[in-house]
Amino acid sequence: MSKSKLRLFSQMLSLIDRSVVRKAIQQHDSDKYSKGINTWTHFVSMIFMQITELTSLRDISNGLMSATGNLNHLGITKPPRKSSMSYINKHRTFEVFQDIYFKLLDRMEPSLQRQRMYARNLKRKIFIMDASIIPLCHSLFDWAKFRTRKGAVKLHAVLDYDTGLPSYAFLSDGKKHEINVARNTDFPAESVIVVDRAYVDFNWLNKSDSTGVFFVTRLKANADIKVVTFPKNRPDQN
Repeated sequence: MSKSKLRLFSQMLSLIDRSVVRKAIQQHDSDKYSKGINTWTHFVSMIFMQITELTSLRDISNGLMSATGNLNHLGITKPPRKSSMSYINKHRTFEVFQDIYFKLLDRMEPSLQRQRMYARNLKRKIFIMDASIIPLCHSLFDWAKFRTRKGAVKLHAVLDYDTGLPSYAFLSDGKKHEINVARNTDFPAESVIVVDRAYVDFNWLNKSDSTGVFFVTRLKANADIKVVTFPKNRPDQN
């Protein structure tokens, strides 16, 4: 790892509140049986893997070994070995990293706290469903059918409003309509789906309603709507 990359990585880690990490470690007692790799070293190694797009434990170990002598900038004393990382990945609970993630997310993205407040007031699980076109070069990706001279794939995703994280994702060809994916997606009863007008399909909405799922959307401009009202003195009210 070059000195410039190491410096950048160190600056990224400096944004992490170490007190949050320490509290999570104490709560889960995750440094017990650490086999020489404490939770912070494990944490740094996994972040290093993600930002450098490594695919093996050997690459992580070799990459951090290349920074020997400068690892103190990362808060670790020695690079983890491949065998030790394999053991720790198997035996250390994932929950410590899960807690670290969500606590850091709350601090770094305060708008999520407001979202959770609204979600708690509603007392229902809220999901946001949408799809996005990802353009591709048609001459290189001729399988990505979209238009005559354009290629693309479409990412269909469901976001959890409470956490801001995807709870479902599906990649299709660019021509696949959003509603065709929505019809095969299940949501828990009492939850709320928020969608745009591309998902206005009355059969699907009726199916969702019959399974106890609520929905929020906008009607299409050309929707043929007839409002039906009941008389005040209906027979079943007598």
